[in-house]
Amino acid sequence: MSRFAVLLVVALAGSCTTVAPVDELTWSASLAKTLPLEAGDTVPVARFSQLHAGTSDFGGWEPWVVLRGNTPTNYHLVERDGAVVVQADASAGGSGLFRKIRIDPHRTPILEWRWLVPRESAAGGDDGPSVASPPVRVAIAFDGDASKLDFDDRAKLRLAKALTPNGLPYASLLYVWMMHAPAGRIYSSPHTDRVRHIILESGEQRLGQWVVERRNVLADYRRAFHEEPGDIVGVGVMTDYGDNGAPRRAFYGDITFSKAF
Repeated sequence: MSRFAVLLVVALAGSCTTVAPVDELTWSASLAKTLPLEAGDTVPVARFSQLHAGTSDFGGWEPWVVLRGNTPTNYHLVERDGAVVVQADASAGGSGLFRKIRIDPHRTPILEWRWLVPRESAAGGDDGPSVASPPVRVAIAFDGDASKLDFDDRAKLRLAKALTPNGLPYASLLYVWMMHAPAGRIYSSPHTDRVRHIILESGEQRLGQWVVERRNVLADYRRAFHEEPGDIVGVGVMTDYGDNGAPRRAFYGDITFSKAF
């Protein structure tokens, strides 16, 4: 586990003295009420390829701080292999990049993107390869009715709201790449069952090359949480430094949702 993840465990192990109303436990609730619902058969969440390398304009995307005081990941636009993409460089700590956007996963459930993990980012460092934490993550945040959650889940949402800059959405689905865990596996965050990870890529075979991913988010959510999803209210990417203490680099391309055909 990376130092970034350890810090998050410590933060969530603290005590919470502020009790928020159920409808204020998540940041997803307010976004679901205020964001316009995206229409159309295709929803372009990220158009990085249409932006300019070297600029700080990510087209509506913004930094996402996970822990106060954490060294943020450096996200910047670069040209690689003939297209403008996001390059993520994490030397310590870690943070995300995300966009607030409201999408109905029943209408446009198909998520597509591409990512690239350089071989040295997965295997570098003096203490051997970084294997316990993913070098790339694509996160989908969902709204939902927090009053339906059990006491333990609501307590963890209150804890996250009190001890982190942003708290948590109702539910999160993270697509990840792991070095030594089988593709297809679904696992929960050690902090809360409201965050589930799906391993899409496993091992080193496709390191150093662009990998295109296509997922049915509606089906994945049902499989991970055994319930129907509410609206999507945020999409993010995140790269942090390795659990072996080594810096890591990753690249993210365009991201879209579309109807199932």
